Amino acid sequence: MYTLLFVIGAYLLGSVSFGIITSKLFGLSDPRSYGSNNPGATNVLRSGNKPAAVLTLLGDGFKGWLAVWLAQRYGPQFGLGDGTVALAAVAVFLGHLWPVFFRFAGGKGVATLLGILIGLNPWLGLATIGTWLIIAYAFRYSSLAALVASLFAPFFYALMEGPDMILLAIVVMSALLMYRHAKNIGNLLAGKESRIGAKKNGGKAA
Repeated sequence: MYTLLFVIGAYLLGSVSFGIITSKLFGLSDPRSYGSNNPGATNVLRSGNKPAAVLTLLGDGFKGWLAVWLAQRYGPQFGLGDGTVALAAVAVFLGHLWPVFFRFAGGKGVATLLGILIGLNPWLGLATIGTWLIIAYAFRYSSLAALVASLFAPFFYALMEGPDMILLAIVVMSALLMYRHAKNIGNLLAGKESRIGAKKNGGKAA
């Protein structure tokens, strides 16, 4: 019962889409209406409003971290362990991908996954972020950086902690992230993927 409450709470927390909320606060177009049609920080950046993109990144990352922290901090009081932490991590990630508050049209999960990884193990989060930064700097493709980083995340965790329920959760989230990037993978192979910093066509910009 307590595990279910943590999972439901994590999903609802994940369903708070900071890309949509931040865009409304800054008077920008709905990020689902331009670019990749994704309410994530990279697409919000295409509006030309960097503060909005930064707030989106921080907000989406924070909710992933918070869901894990709450499960780690309060779960043991109810006799709950790593299994609940793993389920809460997946639940907040699913909430971001398919948010109940926004007709299940969510983001691709990069910032939220990074927040989750930092919550699980700060060194794991830093290693994954470092991977993202290296690939993004070298190739200027946010999607490619996310795909490579998500592939390495389970490997990093296995080296640090070994196989357990949380490793399985990371594998599931990494697979879901790659699934959500299916169109980006096609664009990368076709040479049509937008580079970091490319602005949208049309719509309001700050």
